[in-house]
Amino acid sequence: MPKITVLPHAEFCPEGKVIDAPSGETVCDVLLANDIDIDHACEKSCACTTCHVIVRQGFDSLDEPSEIEEDLLDQAWGLEAQSRLSCQAVVAEADLVVEIPKYTINHAREH
Repeated sequence: MPKITVLPHAEFCPEGKVIDAPSGETVCDVLLANDIDIDHACEKSCACTTCHVIVRQGFDSLDEPSEIEEDLLDQAWGLEAQSRLSCQAVVAEADLVVEIPKYTINHAREH
């Protein structure tokens, strides 16, 4: 089973974490199932950028992003060449290392 290593994030995962990730699940679903409460304002429907992550390792193992995802990523804070929306990035067989950006564009967030 592949693993997702989440790099430390001050709010969502201060210590970082290594998670067993079932193939076929989205990165977002794996993080949420493992108590990493990543923003997902559009309820994982590929309509916002709040679940943006940067895939530091294993990026090439992911399916190509859709045109809609690519258009949305252009609006993400801190966009990099290895950026993905975690609600659209499906875990394959390779281990991943992901970084949750420091900021997100989330107008619906209440705290």
